[in-house]
Amino acid sequence: MGGTSRAAASGRRQPIVEAAIEMTARDGWAAVTMTRLAEQVGVSRQTVYNEIGSKNALADAMLAHELHRFLTAISGAFDRHAGNLVEAIHDAVRDVLDLARGNLLVRAIASATHGADTELVPLLTTQAETLLVEVKAMLAARVETYRTGLTAEQVEVLIDLMTRAVLSHVVQPTGTPAATADGLAWLASRVLEEPVRKPLRFG
Repeated sequence: MGGTSRAAASGRRQPIVEAAIEMTARDGWAAVTMTRLAEQVGVSRQTVYNEIGSKNALADAMLAHELHRFLTAISGAFDRHAGNLVEAIHDAVRDVLDLARGNLLVRAIASATHGADTELVPLLTTQAETLLVEVKAMLAARVETYRTGLTAEQVEVLIDLMTRAVLSHVVQPTGTPAATADGLAWLASRVLEEPVRKPLRFG
């Protein structure tokens, strides 16, 4: 397949994935079919199968699509504060939670976890575990560019703590994105104030 054909194929894939996200949020995962997607996007059902494959592959593609948006927001926060890790963490947390608030797929997953759509959650949960490793690796690479004074193990603990806290607030927010960002940035600032590279007791 030549470059032009690949470009045309990828040009068809994104609208299909976006339509699936919208349909899932509106009608539930069980209502998403290749036929309905084809009608909504204006392509043949065979094109949907060629571009996506199975319905499980569609769930993976939806999650990857949304993950890219979150990673872009995180990268933007670090780019804006290349010299201040606490500010980078603050903006990354705030921007991710802002994005999650209006995110159709996140809303669909949240409703599914409350029993509205039990078929979707296992598909996304399995894939999310793999993607979480990818997110943490990206964060570790970004944090490495700052002079933290922490050991690699301590940086790993900080990233794990922040990631889990943000995910918790994505699923069940307890305050505004700005307030949560303030709290987690304060916590990070206290950790980063430690002046000596003390190893963890149980490495």
